[in-house]
This record gives sequence, C-alpha cells and structure tokens, in this order.
Amino acid sequence: MCRNIKTLFNFEPPATEDEVQASAIQFVRKLSGFQKPSSVNEAAFARAVVQVTNAARELVDSLVTNAPARNREVEKEKARARAALRFGRQQT
Repeated sequence: MCRNIKTLFNFEPPATEDEVQASAIQFVRKLSGFQKPSSVNEAAFARAVVQVTNAARELVDSLVTNAPARNREVEKEKARARAALRFGRQQT
C-alpha cells in the first residue's frame, strides 16, 4: 500500500473530507502511475478521484466497531516510535 494512504476509520474526531480526498488522490495516483496526469487524462483522473472519495467516505461512515476511538496524536507518536526503531533516531 502507498505509505501516504492513512487509516481513516475509528478516529476521534472523525476523518475530514480533506483527509478522505487526500487518500483518494494517493490511491488513484498509485493505480494510474501518474503523479500528475497529462491534459488528455486529466478528466478521467479527476473523475476517479471523486468516485474513490465518495466510496471511501461511504465505507468509513458505514463501518461499525466496539473498539474505542483512536486518538490521532497518540497514533502519530506510535508511528514515530516505530520509525525510530526501524530507521534509528534522526538528527534534526
């Protein structure tokens, strides 16, 4: 899976439309192989982004879980810790 596509389900607050659309764009880019489509493919690319955004929103909104909602900041810290273990501490 593309590293930029993030889990959107079961977060508090829920995923925003911008987050859903960003994931859809990444998905369409991955499928098409285009970072930015040519002008001849632009309409098809944009249409696919809209369709994937709608499908993703419908999916996220219809999923059900008994697990407590996750906190975005806690998940970011967990991801940083995993990256530090995997790649070592980065100097900033």
